[in-house]
Amino acid sequence: MTNRDEYHGAVGRSGLPPAARELLVATEWDDLRHAYGSAGDIPPYLCQLVDADPETQAEALGMLEMSVLHQGSLYSSTPPAALFVAAILAHPQTSAEHESFFPWDDRARPLRAALLDWLGQIADSASYGEDPDSADEFGDEYDAEEGDEDEDRDELEAIRACRGIRPELYDAVEPFLDDPHPDTREAALGAVSLLLKAPDLAELVPRAARRLRGVLAADGSRRERSSAALALGAWGQDTSSLLDDPDPAVRACAALATGCARMPHATAVLLEALQNPAEADQWFPDPLPQIDGWFRFTLLQAVLDRVDAFEDLAPAAMALIPLASDYTVDRDWGPLLVKAFPAGYSPGLRLSAAQRGLLQAVAANDNCWGNIGNKFRWLREAGLPERRDAIRALL
Repeated sequence: MTNRDEYHGAVGRSGLPPAARELLVATEWDDLRHAYGSAGDIPPYLCQLVDADPETQAEALGMLEMSVLHQGSLYSSTPPAALFVAAILAHPQTSAEHESFFPWDDRARPLRAALLDWLGQIADSASYGEDPDSADEFGDEYDAEEGDEDEDRDELEAIRACRGIRPELYDAVEPFLDDPHPDTREAALGAVSLLLKAPDLAELVPRAARRLRGVLAADGSRRERSSAALALGAWGQDTSSLLDDPDPAVRACAALATGCARMPHATAVLLEALQNPAEADQWFPDPLPQIDGWFRFTLLQAVLDRVDAFEDLAPAAMALIPLASDYTVDRDWGPLLVKAFPAGYSPGLRLSAAQRGLLQAVAANDNCWGNIGNKFRWLREAGLPERRDAIRALL
């Protein structure tokens, strides 16, 4: 019996929506590829996403994550698999809650939320290198790759195909912004935020923005309202009215918007949040979909870009250094050193009070002086000695 015979039988028993069933049968999966070869083994996993057993569902999604979206790479099988997932989002079985197939993800949430996250990851990978201001759909980054080997051309075709289905994915994802389950709403917002990075979906931003302003006006959770504020800012929407929101987390997320970059009030909101960085981190113990790592890192990056003089952010720096370590140097004390010494330290330079305070705090923090070598690049860039005792000798 062939793979096609096997999954034809599975399709008949699955109760799939007509669009999903038609796509599954009409696609020549054996002619497509994923990370490990032929995609002929993909249809059974797609059918198992609506299985009655949550563990089977979780394993099926895990196999799809490893094959058709392997470490963020896209393949010829990715677009039809994504369209299938979009077509089953409303299937009753996707509301089943379970843990991830992967041991490092111990969240228990509806499969629907995990599927929405997965579609968002595909949108994120498809947008990589895309220039919203260029008529070339792949931007300059991909021009040089034309004429490369077959594998590279196949990847470009997969990127093109994934970009081409973004309108269909958006139409499938948007309704779940109002899902009753908070995890599903959050995942839908994350996917929508990534999809609306696409230049060809720009006309949908105002509609989505109206829905999110409704979220912000409602008495929702801190997490949901903050995520909505971040999304609006990422889409270029005006978030200035939120800079005086009663919730400091919402205020900070609104202040991160690019449109607020030149507003002193927004910068003051960010600096206020950094006065107590440990508390700001605890606003979102699990990072929001739009945030990478601890929230204080995102706050600091925005402040570094907006504040001209180190002295203006010195109090925030002094609050951050006790939390710093060898492992965080690339996102906190390394950039702070460069900000404090923009022209580089030179022997005999008279230190300002702010510079001296920063070096004293860094030298006093044992966690900054372990065996990780990342710090040396930042110390060299700031023109500072690479040894702790030599730093102390400057004080």
